[in-house]
Amino acid sequence: MRAHPRQRNNPLRRGSDRVQWWLARLLLVLALAGLPAALAVGLTVHTAEARAARAQSAGRHPVTARLAEDVPAGPDTGTVPAVVAWTADGTTHRATATVDSGQDAGAPVRIWLDAHGNLVHAPVTAGQATTAAWTAALITATAVPLACALTWKGTVFVLDRCRYARWDAEWQQVEPRWTRRQPS
Repeated sequence: MRAHPRQRNNPLRRGSDRVQWWLARLLLVLALAGLPAALAVGLTVHTAEARAARAQSAGRHPVTARLAEDVPAGPDTGTVPAVVAWTADGTTHRATATVDSGQDAGAPVRIWLDAHGNLVHAPVTAGQATTAAWTAALITATAVPLACALTWKGTVFVLDRCRYARWDAEWQQVEPRWTRRQPS
């Protein structure tokens, strides 16, 4: 709703029209501010994920283990849990790790251990950090304008309901005089 400067003092312009006019401008600014906010969120997530990847890479090391059992090939499973065994410090260790399906017992499997020799997931890669950053940025870039649009629609709905109720109340007062009938 555009209002010419001379129309701002128009006596036919209701207070709700002014609220709607100002809200439209405010929500437009907020929706446009969502783009720099999305960039900031993406950069923050990327920095945090890259820091976590460096910390994980420093505290984890790969080890080649052997499957302790056959891993059957499933029709739609890519990876399955299976028991693996490896030797460290002259001791044989066993644990359950996620491996590709369809492998025979004794097949080599790459696993990751932490500084205490516990089985852990592989460290976050640079690609995973970038993907997480892009995902966070896209969610923010979508969520902010969507929230603004929903706020706009909800506010216009409420304002219209109030306007119609007020109009109906005023019409109940004026209509009997116009039609010359007695109120019921």
